[in-house]
Amino acid sequence: MDVRPLAERMRPETLDQVVGQEQLTAVGKILHEIIEKKQPTSLILWGPPGSGKTTLARIIARETGAEFIELSAVTAKKDDVRQVVLTAEANQRLGMRTILFVDEIHRFNKAQQDAFLPHVEDGTIVLIGATTENPSFEVINPLLSRSRVLVLEPLDKPSIITIAKEAAKALHLSAKKLPAKSVDLLAELSGGDARVALGNLELAIQLAGDRPITPQLVETAAQTRLPGYDKKGETHYNVISAFIKSMRGSDANATLYYLARMLQAGEDPKFVARRMVIFASEDIGLAAPAALNLAVSTFQAVERIGMPECQYNLFHCAAVLAKAQKSREVADAMSAALAAAKQHPDLPVPLTLRNAPTRLMKNLGYGKDYQWQADFQAKGGFLPPELSDLELL
Repeated sequence: MDVRPLAERMRPETLDQVVGQEQLTAVGKILHEIIEKKQPTSLILWGPPGSGKTTLARIIARETGAEFIELSAVTAKKDDVRQVVLTAEANQRLGMRTILFVDEIHRFNKAQQDAFLPHVEDGTIVLIGATTENPSFEVINPLLSRSRVLVLEPLDKPSIITIAKEAAKALHLSAKKLPAKSVDLLAELSGGDARVALGNLELAIQLAGDRPITPQLVETAAQTRLPGYDKKGETHYNVISAFIKSMRGSDANATLYYLARMLQAGEDPKFVARRMVIFASEDIGLAAPAALNLAVSTFQAVERIGMPECQYNLFHCAAVLAKAQKSREVADAMSAALAAAKQHPDLPVPLTLRNAPTRLMKNLGYGKDYQWQADFQAKGGFLPPELSDLELL
């Protein structure tokens, strides 16, 4: 009896068995060409969990006749890497290639990643790294420059449905045992992760026993799927960017959706509130000056009330900011003013505007002709003569 998890048992062994990622696996695409020409090359596979990174690495090794050695950056030690290099050198002498697959390569520090460089450069090993984090930030530049970065997308719903149906066929599950509605729900709850879908199916089979696998049983097996959101990773920046740009584009529906995603994933509500305070001046500014008051009040409410009740305040503020008239006048004026101050940091302040606390300074003309009244017009203007044509607002 095969006791391996269902996801492992269903792992494809050839490229034509892979479901999804056609942008990489279709005829004429890079992985298809690598396998067809049997010329493995160093790769960084970047994609979410369950998108097929490990599967594709194993297929490349199998189809190109290379020895496949797998390390996890979480558990691998220096001796493990040294042993891989010794094995690869022995293979090289026999005319055999070695593919080293490093799962979660972003967890290797700079020194550990540096250790691979000479062996990748001289062809001793072909390195395939898998990461869920943006390689631009997590993989050292010398290693990136010697590898091709391939982006894997989350599997879409039809792909997950296909994978679930293949698993049902392999397990001899009839349509009565696993109804279409249950398959659809498995795909819906998977979040684009094939491993999650198959894990949920496996548990649902165990819970069902001799009964049909109903949508209710699928829900029980799946429980609550945690959002794929790393508060220090790329998804964090992508979602907050989408939130801000949706407010800027006055799309309240998208604004509230991205806000909900952040809060459900455990984002610090004060972080969101701070971004809205900035937005109120940067993107709304003079078009609706009261927006800043609302945003600051929201930040104070978040501080004083906390989650979950402060969600009302956050959604209230986000909806108002999204629907408000937009103006970049303040932001543009600020940028121009900072540029002028940087270019002319030492221009003398006109005498009329200078403070004159001593008789000597008064005698020198400090504060001359200044009148303490509204709409006072300084002779010669308020700016240094060199900036008399400066117009910011």
